[in-house]
Amino acid sequence: MTRLLDPLLRDVNELILRMGGACEAILAKALRAVQQRDAELACQVAQDDLEIDRLDIEVDEAVLRAIALQAPVAGDLRRILAVKSIAVDLERVGDLARNIAKSAERLAAREPVPLPSRLESLAEEVQSMLRESLDAFVARDAERAGALLRRDDEVDLDEDRLIEAALGEIAAHPAISAQEVDLILIAKNLERVADHATNIAEDVILVVEGRNVKHAEKLARTAG
Repeated sequence: MTRLLDPLLRDVNELILRMGGACEAILAKALRAVQQRDAELACQVAQDDLEIDRLDIEVDEAVLRAIALQAPVAGDLRRILAVKSIAVDLERVGDLARNIAKSAERLAAREPVPLPSRLESLAEEVQSMLRESLDAFVARDAERAGALLRRDDEVDLDEDRLIEAALGEIAAHPAISAQEVDLILIAKNLERVADHATNIAEDVILVVEGRNVKHAEKLARTAG
């Protein structure tokens, strides 16, 4: 039997999927602008982000409608609250893509510097994590989401290595210090995207298994 809440749940799921697709696209565009030194492409990212903001507002309205009209409980309430949390993470991914695009604009206006191969691999890993987190949400696959959590540490290590290498370039070649600073900023923004992908994976686990795994490792160390 179809429940009154089901159409509302389908609506918010559809909005999240649209928002997720827009985030994947905007991140890919910002990174292409970096790789191609394309200032015009980078400028498009700010406009693209407005669509993500609009979808975020639609999610807010759909979530409030579901809570006000249907008073969901237990699993349904977890699912609705998790969707709102995922929307917040996706909206921030859009903001981070804008930050990367701003770096791309500045890089395009300055003397070109080689992009580190590690930056390319970091970008690919982060894009993969974002895509995988959204796939886990669609499939309601807690195991897939759990595997994603373990990838975040490697992203952190890659970010640290990139920053260390960029600082070395700044010391050796002060004339390109501005470009190296932007490479550091890109790495930091990518690491934050990975954090948001991890947050989405944690929300998937909460919805599917009813387990809150946020900060679990940190709290376990404290308890120990």
